[in-house]
Amino acid sequence: MRTVNPEQYARRRQLIIEAAAVEFALHGVDGASTAGICRRARIGSGTLFHYFPTKIDIFHALFRDDLQRNAAVCAQALDQPAAAGLDLLLDHLLADFGDPLVPGLTAAALLQVNRDDAFAAMLADDEEVVRRTLTALLERLTSGVAPAFAPARTARWIQRLLDACYFAAGDDDFDATVTAAELRTMINWLLGRRSPR
Repeated sequence: MRTVNPEQYARRRQLIIEAAAVEFALHGVDGASTAGICRRARIGSGTLFHYFPTKIDIFHALFRDDLQRNAAVCAQALDQPAAAGLDLLLDHLLADFGDPLVPGLTAAALLQVNRDDAFAAMLADDEEVVRRTLTALLERLTSGVAPAFAPARTARWIQRLLDACYFAAGDDDFDATVTAAELRTMINWLLGRRSPR
């Protein structure tokens, strides 16, 4: 029986995920093909199906991997002082603004979430983990301060603002650096740190 090298397996799986991200960003879930993913990953279809039985499994894995990173960063953020933890989490959540695949992947996810209950549940679970983390950090951070809204409401607003920015990432005038700076200014206002400019 042939043994599997875990490092090689992980590298090839990551290569497939990266190739799939490009296909899904360019063509959506329906338009992406497993043949296109194989071409980009430079593998045969047998290899692809060894890792992922279906195209939907690849799409789920692409997002699941990111959501696992989100959960890890949330745990790290909670282990830090409130301000440092909030900055760590926000840096992570803003990190993909400039990724050219974001507009296409956001559109693909938005379509898929409305027809794929498992995918919708996965995203909802992630949203809840991030919201709980933001709320806990904000409760610690705003102790003794009068923020614009209660920590749980502020956490929801931060998530809505982040979502809006990701939806806008495909706009012609979208600038990831400017948007991230403006979003941080809005969050500071929500926290009562300073007035928005």
